Amino acid sequence: MNSSRPLLVQILRAEQSLATLNARQWDLLVRQAARSKLTGRLYYLAEQENLLGQLPVEVMRHLESAKVKADKQYRDFLWEINRLKKALAGLADSPVLLKGAAYAAAQLPPHKGRLFSDIDLMVPFDAIPVFEKQLMLNGWLCDESNVYDQKYYRQWMHEIPPLRHVKRGSVIDLHHNILPRTAFACPDPKLLLESAVELVGDVSGFKVLSPLDRIIHSATHLFYDGEFEHGLRDLVDLERLVSVLDDDTRLSLADRAWQLGLQKPVYYALRYLQLILNVQGLSNVLRKMEKAGGITGNMILMDALFLRALMPDHPSCDDRWTAVARWMLYMRSHYLRMPLHLLIPHLSRKAWIRLFGKEQH
Repeated sequence: MNSSRPLLVQILRAEQSLATLNARQWDLLVRQAARSKLTGRLYYLAEQENLLGQLPVEVMRHLESAKVKADKQYRDFLWEINRLKKALAGLADSPVLLKGAAYAAAQLPPHKGRLFSDIDLMVPFDAIPVFEKQLMLNGWLCDESNVYDQKYYRQWMHEIPPLRHVKRGSVIDLHHNILPRTAFACPDPKLLLESAVELVGDVSGFKVLSPLDRIIHSATHLFYDGEFEHGLRDLVDLERLVSVLDDDTRLSLADRAWQLGLQKPVYYALRYLQLILNVQGLSNVLRKMEKAGGITGNMILMDALFLRALMPDHPSCDDRWTAVARWMLYMRSHYLRMPLHLLIPHLSRKAWIRLFGKEQH
């Protein structure tokens, strides 16, 4: 066992049992999990080890609180989905739920104990105006009045500005792709929409991405984003999604990633699932992706960055290079999502607003 790994990572790798922890270790573990939004996950790990009711009272208070909060959010989500279903009834396209909303609606493995803030929907680009109008008629309004930001979203991004319900405060992120239109690796959204899976029962009228595309989207979201405060939580999501695939399906993941042009984030996802969470059975698909090509870059450097950035965002998990690694990956994410001739003016404008608190004229 590598004792230099954060305690939370050791627990997630099954290198240490929750039953062996002392009071000091529990205090540290709960703090690391809270910063990573993984306290709910700890509840279910304790359940798997048949430890519920045997843990210290203070620990159980934290774990049960996380479970109660996640359960309440799930009930609230089902109510919100019911409202959305009524609002969007009669439209030609079934919207595709993404990320946390998809995990909850389809009760996918990452769902238990997981919190999420917004409801992400994906529809064809041409259908955006119709869906936006219908959502606005039913109380979800855009609270982004800045002209430049409106242009930023609608001309360059993969989604329109968030829509917030005037009474309930629920937020809808309406997407037409999973990467900005300006991104170098922006995939063909039709491939994702055509393979989406219809849901049944109370969540009928909605779809989720196919099992392979869920993994590809989760990997793309993680490794194209520049914010890693909850990066370990997203890696745990990936572990739960990959865990249900058999060996042949895992190999086909490489083909699908190549088809979408997203082989690099998928490769990174599988690599760090193996290195950080000790997920087994990924060597064959990693070798297949390496042989197929398209995996360029200095892996020594990328490991130095991601193996730091994907640790819990807690002081006990940082070394002197962690802040530098996260800053470099933040800058990398901007470069991947927008070409320099657009990125430099955009960042300059944002810096001006941050410094002076007003728009340029």
